[in-house]
Amino acid sequence: MKTRKGPIVEHILNEIKKEKQETGVGRTLFAACPNSVSVIKAALNSAKRCNAPIMFATTLNQVDSNRGYIGMNQFEFVRIIKREAASLNIKGPVIIALDHGGPWLKDEHRLEGMIYDKTMELVKQSMVDSLKAGYHLLHIDPTVDISLERGKTINIETVVARTVEIISHVEKFRRKNGYAAISYEVGTEEVHGGLADMKTFKRFLTLLKNGLAHTGYSDIWPCFVVGKVGTDLHTTLFDPDVAKKLTTEAKKFGSVIKGHYTDNVTNPEQYPLSGMGGANVGPEFTENEYDGLMELVEIEKKLVSKGEIIIESNFKEILWDAVIDSGRWKKWLLEGEKENFFSLKEGRQLWLIKTGCRYIWTKPEIEVARTKLYNNLESKGIKAEKIVLLNIEKSMDKYFHSFNLVDFNNYI
Repeated sequence: MKTRKGPIVEHILNEIKKEKQETGVGRTLFAACPNSVSVIKAALNSAKRCNAPIMFATTLNQVDSNRGYIGMNQFEFVRIIKREAASLNIKGPVIIALDHGGPWLKDEHRLEGMIYDKTMELVKQSMVDSLKAGYHLLHIDPTVDISLERGKTINIETVVARTVEIISHVEKFRRKNGYAAISYEVGTEEVHGGLADMKTFKRFLTLLKNGLAHTGYSDIWPCFVVGKVGTDLHTTLFDPDVAKKLTTEAKKFGSVIKGHYTDNVTNPEQYPLSGMGGANVGPEFTENEYDGLMELVEIEKKLVSKGEIIIESNFKEILWDAVIDSGRWKKWLLEGEKENFFSLKEGRQLWLIKTGCRYIWTKPEIEVARTKLYNNLESKGIKAEKIVLLNIEKSMDKYFHSFNLVDFNNYI
């Protein structure tokens, strides 16, 4: 890697900008949401194969000071990524980032009805722990407020004030304790965040610049601003026209646009063409992991029918029961759907299972069943884990290629 000054994320974005000026080729930084250890391994394998930088963007639900649903705190999370990267002799950039850090964005804070002061206190502690653990980027997203009346959205001035408060807290701690400079991401793609139209988008950035200057942090500015670019939980079409307008406006402030909900997007090649700086992908990889595991289940059933395996793992049945029993699938119910899993149509049941798997991968009964499944197949010479990882890596390779990141490590 070239000698650099300042945070690694800004360095990479500057190199992307420089290469585009020289060659006309745009690039978009790919961020994987690490919702399991398998996704971490697959992302590093894919990044190694593509000779490209990789970013991990984890939420507070997944990794936090009191651990998350993948069973790690920030320090353990960084440690396993470094260990896996070292095992592959990865020499390119491996970026570790927080995704959606803000009040009530951790499910337990919202479900407990936690008061603002308490959730903000815990969020600030999470930010500091992420800094101490070695994160390179923090996404500041105080766009949820459960104290508001139903149907009302948080005003943009409050979003800015809370964004400035969190950044100021992190920067004060960082400078006092001599930690290296990090990068920031702000905004949200959610409608409740208020950045769904250009007027509000401009106002948000203007107020943020003034707020940081007023608190003495005028030298701090987010490299990423999250933009609403057509994709969300249930849509997969990226809107390049909207993206170009947002990237043009963000450029005036010295930032680039980052897209969320990039999962299964139908036109990923449009991201670099539209000037998008980054894109997050997450639930798609849980679906890939599930599909890979179901492939193993089918292989196991065939071996059982032939008498080559005596004790079946029953992995699928145990997995479905665990997801349903967790109740986490209720978070994704659509309006009008009842909280009775088996009253839902088969297609919806499968979607909820696939997206809900990430919450229960680390439950003891799932880990035991997966180990049994792997051992059954590997005893017959079948590389079980490799099949699962390759299923995830296939999707990741798609993004590395579409975002023009293949061999980009040679330039940075």
